[in-house]
Amino acid sequence: MMERLDIALKILDPRLGSEFPLPSYATPGSAGVDIRAMFEHETVIAPGQTILTPAGFAVYIKDPSVAGFVYPRSGLGYKHGIVLANLTGVIDSDYQGPIMVPLWNRSDKSFTVTPGDRIAQLVFQHVLLADFKICNDFGAVSSRGQQGFGSTGIH
Repeated sequence: MMERLDIALKILDPRLGSEFPLPSYATPGSAGVDIRAMFEHETVIAPGQTILTPAGFAVYIKDPSVAGFVYPRSGLGYKHGIVLANLTGVIDSDYQGPIMVPLWNRSDKSFTVTPGDRIAQLVFQHVLLADFKICNDFGAVSSRGQQGFGSTGIH
């Protein structure tokens, strides 16, 4: 069975939970909850344009071993060229502000976002925090070593 976390959800847009569903998992196998565009009116994203889209809620994760990650929806990117301007959004465990999604239209056609449209997904994941230790060398050399970008090839 999947682990469940208690995440505080603060509703910022009164339409969530009445006119539009609260963030939820679309299917039992969904990894992320749907994030909806909570604009007041239809909004057009011109080709190449980026707009900051309110999600209508805030979250407080509280557990420092968990973070929220906002990912694009595959179909929007593939079919319409709508992706996240920052590629992946990170919600730190101590953040309590509104969730905003920077949508970028990388296509050559305008795209209309209607209030309530599912525009992204929010996945909660465990994170590891690092303790950095200064060293002069790494000791054992890995097979890749200091070879740079592309050193492992494409085949």
